[in-house]
Amino acid sequence: MFDSIEELSDKLASAQYVIDPVTLQVIFLAAKMEKPLLVEGPPGSGKTELAKVVAFAANTPVERLQCYEGVNEEKAIGKFDESLQRLFLETQTVTTGDSWTALRRDLHTLDFFHEGPLLRALLYESPCVLLIDEIDKVNEQFEAELLEILSEWQITIPKIGTIQARSKPFVVLTSNEVRRIGDPLRRRSFYLRFEHPTVERETRILELRTAESHPEIRAQIAGFGRALRGYSLEKPPSIAEMLDLAEALRILGVREITTELRDVLLPLIAKTEPDRKRLLLRDGFQSLMQDVKHYSQGVEDTRTQSEEQLCAARARY
Repeated sequence: MFDSIEELSDKLASAQYVIDPVTLQVIFLAAKMEKPLLVEGPPGSGKTELAKVVAFAANTPVERLQCYEGVNEEKAIGKFDESLQRLFLETQTVTTGDSWTALRRDLHTLDFFHEGPLLRALLYESPCVLLIDEIDKVNEQFEAELLEILSEWQITIPKIGTIQARSKPFVVLTSNEVRRIGDPLRRRSFYLRFEHPTVERETRILELRTAESHPEIRAQIAGFGRALRGYSLEKPPSIAEMLDLAEALRILGVREITTELRDVLLPLIAKTEPDRKRLLLRDGFQSLMQDVKHYSQGVEDTRTQSEEQLCAARARY
């Protein structure tokens, strides 16, 4: 998928994705060695986004299996299209003897099979990205069924047989740690741990992904996100939600987050009733804003220091 780390880095940069050097190298190795990536971390920390930007960088589609309790082989791999089989039978005039044997064989082919994301991912002529999202929501039995794909790059389907991969997809498995993923799957994967971004990294994400041109408000929004995630909320805000907040403030023409904006901001940041009530407490939002000031000031100090160092370097030359 990628000839060098430099190529991968350049393509991720064109996707406006902020990545650290270690994660960059692990992604490159996973692509070269054809190993799945198991990415664990809290909801909203950017795990799913990783699969999307790798697909963008490789100019390839994403096949996504969204896991949930009760997901089965039909949803993941696919099933026979009975209506199409029935239609095919109705068009045939001879259905006895050897002809019936041949007809039955014809019915049990991929031509009459409605493919699920796992099977589709193996049928691409060139590698796609296979995203198995929130795998911690399925049981161990379903987890075990994935091992054939991730070990042998094939799927065995009753009545059809074993389907070998035409190309090996780049696999990303994400987990919110609802339950522990089994060791067999872990052994076959490279592991990445995602946390919510630092204030500095989120400021950089806001700089790249929003139309907001004022660095002070970007730093304040990033500090706001950090403060909310440290406030013991039931539903801490994701990176995507902070990007939405930045766009909302831009539309409203807001250049500074203040306590007076509490009621406007609550629908954007408090997504459960207990979280809303917590922030409506007399000192809830005020104490939150004190934390925002502390975190955003740190970013401003770092930015000012960097600018001063740049000016000093230019002066020397």
